[in-house]
Amino acid sequence: MKRLLIALVFLAGFGVRGYCGRVDTLQVFSAAMHKEIPCVVIVPDLYGKIQADYPVLYLLHGYSGNYLDWITKVPELRHYVDEYHLIIVCPDGGFSSWYFDSPIDSAFRYETFITRELVPDIDARYQTIPDREHRGICGLSMGGHGALYLAIRHQNEFGSAAAISGGVDIMPFPNNWDIAKRLGDQATHRESWERHSVINLVDSLKNGALKIALDDGINDIFIKENRALHQKLLGLHIDHDYTERPGGHTWSYWRNAIPYELLFFYRTFYPHP
Repeated sequence: MKRLLIALVFLAGFGVRGYCGRVDTLQVFSAAMHKEIPCVVIVPDLYGKIQADYPVLYLLHGYSGNYLDWITKVPELRHYVDEYHLIIVCPDGGFSSWYFDSPIDSAFRYETFITRELVPDIDARYQTIPDREHRGICGLSMGGHGALYLAIRHQNEFGSAAAISGGVDIMPFPNNWDIAKRLGDQATHRESWERHSVINLVDSLKNGALKIALDDGINDIFIKENRALHQKLLGLHIDHDYTERPGGHTWSYWRNAIPYELLFFYRTFYPHP
């Protein structure tokens, strides 16, 4: 932590204007899935030039996307890592993994990969602050579901989570986005669908155990589900941030939303008295 404070003093004195973070591309082996998983890692410009350890944000892509989506569609992330003093990791989550371990297809074990293989690998390779208070997870659409799903189930690993246009309730979509390929037909595997749906998992939360943010556009395909989750969290007295803005299920919305969510994580990683 002392190294981190030295870095922040340095940055406060010189500012971050003009800095541009470094983008690494890694192959991380998954023993659970017997294959290499590509990941993008974005580190601040001053990474390695000064003595500092950094919080880490895992940033997940959506259905049909890949590990390059975020840095390709939002190249400003190279500046945001300096502005918010963190490392961003964008793993490949497959075309339609939904970021859980499929109970019917052992080739899809992305929950195990991210929580048991990727996180330790990143902590070993990079100058991170390796604790839950300085480790967050965020994503869009399918990745928004994944971020909340993984954070709720692995609160020892993640202290904060945010969903942007998140598919937070999969139950209304029995025939969409390959979910049935991961969980089985909803009619015959309903219990499994319910167990893998974020809106049901929040029943296990205790207030303050996990910092949560929900962000969705008023014309988004998942706005009804996000509003329902927001109301459920209110009913459970679970503190959380909730934002609605004009917009739909588009990269224009997600590109606009990510700085707000990075500010949420920044305040989580660097709390002020």
